[in-house]
Amino acid sequence: MVPTIVRDGQFRLFFFSREETRIHVHVAHVDGEAKFWLTPQVGLANHTGLSATQIRQAQAVVNAHLKDIHDAWNHHFGG
Repeated sequence: MVPTIVRDGQFRLFFFSREETRIHVHVAHVDGEAKFWLTPQVGLANHTGLSATQIRQAQAVVNAHLKDIHDAWNHHFGG
């Protein structure tokens, strides 16, 4: 299962149901994808296919939707 959290412009934020337990989010874009850790602060875990500008934009989208991401994570995983 791959719950979509939010769509923002060209980005779709989601997470995988059966992945690691550390809170993180995946950000998909037509050109590639990135994964961001959310704690202790938002940080890039890895990426494929995105330019430096797209990574910065993706991180800005993650920061703009932190509450939505945390709420979706807690709802989905019961935390």
